Amino acid sequence: MARRCELTGKGVLSGNNVSHAHNKTRRRFLPNVQVMGLQSDALGRSIRLKISVSALRTVEKKGGLDAFLTDAKDSQLSLRARRIKRAVVAKVAAISATAVEAPAAA
Repeated sequence: MARRCELTGKGVLSGNNVSHAHNKTRRRFLPNVQVMGLQSDALGRSIRLKISVSALRTVEKKGGLDAFLTDAKDSQLSLRARRIKRAVVAKVAAISATAVEAPAAA
């Protein structure tokens, strides 16, 4: 499994360890990626994603997974996250369409 966040695309970076004698050896900077279950209000279920902790903070700041996905660019989302985003947008559109039609019929 790749160490890549499914929401932000954050991945492994490389760099150097630099000793006191200024010797350089290659190293990897790993992102803090965790498997988390996030609740989708529109879909009404929990979704397990591999996300970085900084992405989790952003999701909470935006007001939940649905709000984060609707604002996110498709280029930074993983394939699985793009599919979830399509489902959320379709569900929200269906809910808003029925809410608009219901008062007009009454």
